[in-house]
Amino acid sequence: MQSFQKILVPVDFEELSSEAINVAMTVGAKFESSITLFHAYSLPVAPYAEGFTWPMGEFAAAARAALDKALMLARPRYPQIDAALAAGPPAYEIIDFVKKQAIDLVVMGTHGRRGVSRFLLGSVAEKVVRLSPVPVLTVPGVA
Repeated sequence: MQSFQKILVPVDFEELSSEAINVAMTVGAKFESSITLFHAYSLPVAPYAEGFTWPMGEFAAAARAALDKALMLARPRYPQIDAALAAGPPAYEIIDFVKKQAIDLVVMGTHGRRGVSRFLLGSVAEKVVRLSPVPVLTVPGVA
């Protein structure tokens, strides 16, 4: 059986992220794994926003605060947990982190969007599953 020493849990701070964290803790306990909560934020892109100055510091501060809160809630239940933050397209930032940090397993929620909403919003989980060099365990949401 494969051993998972380093588990990555991408979070978007919705309820499904909490479920993914719980699943990662269950798997991690079996292997005495370290777990990293990971959040990547990106700015909205609009063709008409050229020249608009985005408040990057505010985006980063809000993301850091939410990530720190998630970490604070998880750490009492699983001491071998830390967190990392990145700026950029989430799926690509996740894959980059997996490669650079030698992650063994990704555990992430999938919203189960279908049809037009999936077309418009894309699927971070789908991209990660397709591009990941390591196993990805998805925790499904309600469609």
